[in-house]
Amino acid sequence: MKRYKLRHDRCRAALLFVLAAGTVAPSAYAGERKEQGVPDAKLAAHARYLVQQGVAHEHGEGVPRNPARAVAHYCEAARLGDAEAMYALGWMYANGRGTRRNDAYAGTLFAMAAARGDVQARRMLRFTGGHSGQVPPCLNAAPAVALDDHEWNPETHIRSLSAERQRIARMIIELAPTYQISPRFALAIAVAESRLDAGAVSPKNAMGVMQLIPDTAARFNVRDPFDPRENIKGGLAYLRWLLAYFRGDIALAAAGYNAGEGAVDRYRGVPPYPETRAYVSRILNFVARRDHPFDSRIARPSAKMPAAQAASEGASDT
Repeated sequence: MKRYKLRHDRCRAALLFVLAAGTVAPSAYAGERKEQGVPDAKLAAHARYLVQQGVAHEHGEGVPRNPARAVAHYCEAARLGDAEAMYALGWMYANGRGTRRNDAYAGTLFAMAAARGDVQARRMLRFTGGHSGQVPPCLNAAPAVALDDHEWNPETHIRSLSAERQRIARMIIELAPTYQISPRFALAIAVAESRLDAGAVSPKNAMGVMQLIPDTAARFNVRDPFDPRENIKGGLAYLRWLLAYFRGDIALAAAGYNAGEGAVDRYRGVPPYPETRAYVSRILNFVARRDHPFDSRIARPSAKMPAAQAASEGASDT
């Protein structure tokens, strides 16, 4: 990882740590995802994507330079057990880039990366001294999220569907909680997107049940967008990210799913597109709530959040 090779004198200046040696526990998040039946290969592929995004945002390669967003990408990849991400995140903490400097976190991250065979991280241990016992909060297991759908009966909405669409609907209801998404919200999005048609293709080449465009499918490691289960998982992963980015605001998350999070940021709320406004109204009517639990460590919040929330409340009342 050539971007992170530091000269010996720079290392001494930046890394003045005296840390206790310790053992390294495996990534809690990786274990959590394995329990959900996600194959190691998919975890590794998504982690590699996150590292690439982190590098791009750290150095402004093809996207605006955003060290804070780079930290978020590295954190998520480190939780998936990626050694390069652990090293990169340690370097960010060691230098106070994109986050407040924390020497103890840096030492732990270098030790974790070294334990997974990262050669550069092993060299850094000469300066950090090893595992400090202190771990960045983003590496902790995700908290349980209360979805509060207990009064909702999905059968009232799906019993009139065809057998195939019932199968798709029940798949969404089954998978949604593993992504910390309310089944009611997930089903609302899928119905609005494709009417639960696994073979649907839009004029903009959005595909499958959750209508993933090629870029979004690649972003969430969906290789076959016409495989209903794989497509639904990709859509749920995107919804989880949107909810974290927009801090649980269902209107903004739905608008982001329909028009892209960039459009929501640009307009500081639900974009003034008739299609998107009708879409958001339909989702809100179905879920009958404005807020949703979220894992704050999945994504840093949109910089436009306060204005965007105010604008989303106004748009949904029109």
